[in-house]
Amino acid sequence: MGEKMLMKGNEAIGEAAIRAGCRFYFGYPITPQSELTAYMAKKLLKMKDAAFVQAESEIAAISMVYGAAATGARAMTSSSGPGISLKQEGISYLACAELPCVIVNIQRGGPGLGSIQPGQADYFQATKGGGHGDYHLIVLAPSSVQELVDLTMDAFDLADKYTNPAMILGDGLIGQMMEAVEFKERKKIDLPDKEGWILTGCKGREKKYIVPFNLDPYEMEKINLKIQEKYKKIIEKEIRYEAINLDNADLIVVAYGTVARIVKTVIDNAKKEGINIGLIRPITLFPFPEKIIAETSEKINKVLVVEMSYGQMLEDVKLAANGKAEINFYGRAGGVVPTQFEILTEIKKYLT
Repeated sequence: MGEKMLMKGNEAIGEAAIRAGCRFYFGYPITPQSELTAYMAKKLLKMKDAAFVQAESEIAAISMVYGAAATGARAMTSSSGPGISLKQEGISYLACAELPCVIVNIQRGGPGLGSIQPGQADYFQATKGGGHGDYHLIVLAPSSVQELVDLTMDAFDLADKYTNPAMILGDGLIGQMMEAVEFKERKKIDLPDKEGWILTGCKGREKKYIVPFNLDPYEMEKINLKIQEKYKKIIEKEIRYEAINLDNADLIVVAYGTVARIVKTVIDNAKKEGINIGLIRPITLFPFPEKIIAETSEKINKVLVVEMSYGQMLEDVKLAANGKAEINFYGRAGGVVPTQFEILTEIKKYLT
């Protein structure tokens, strides 16, 4: 048994990051994730060999992450919606330079400045690159405060394992809610040695450079091919999902994060009315759990995708199903959270 405590989601991310060895945080406050920034300030400013910087902008913050990651340190930044958009150039640079770091997006309603209520409309931005060029982040989608803890710790390990930025994609509801969390003893895993590439100062050796470009197009293509091979390994080894009640279901719901929590209650309510509902909850949004969706679509031909957006993960579900099932969609946006009643009503519509 580990240590248990009651924590707000945003603060739980901060505590998990520190326990995972993060000593460098660079950010800029934005609702609904500002408690994370405040928590890192409170903790890191008291620690030796650590740094907290409230940068002058989100662009500056992600550039500072690049600098810290280049020294081999575990570094993190966080933001929401518009702030993550401002970081996109730096995130693309980190991916090209193959620098490990963790980026947290506690999503809010959009587009534009949007609202400070929860949303899931940053899915495209998180999973399809978001910035310029061919790259991917490792994207983890928690649906409880406990998962915020566990997946934040995993994100640092995965980032180091694959020398690639990892993103925690939450939302304003999970960031603000309070739940009991347990900080368990974690097994140490074998991670690649960073000594071969980190920047430590010359110290009498030949100079090293970590640069996210090459002006020779053929050499730049080699960089692209190398990171594409890495993504293939991530897809092969790191897919995570939760599957509930898939046997003999009348309809399968695909949902992630906070919405998946609501769907679990819908499953219980539907059962009382004699309706058998299954759930596939992607935990990794990249890599996306295509195989389980494809296999399930062959057996159950009705699927409902539910999101706090107007249909972003929907596209990946359709691609995975590949025409083998009828794919329907229900979404709310702008900060509106779909209710249990609304989702069950939508399910009944497709079963009649």
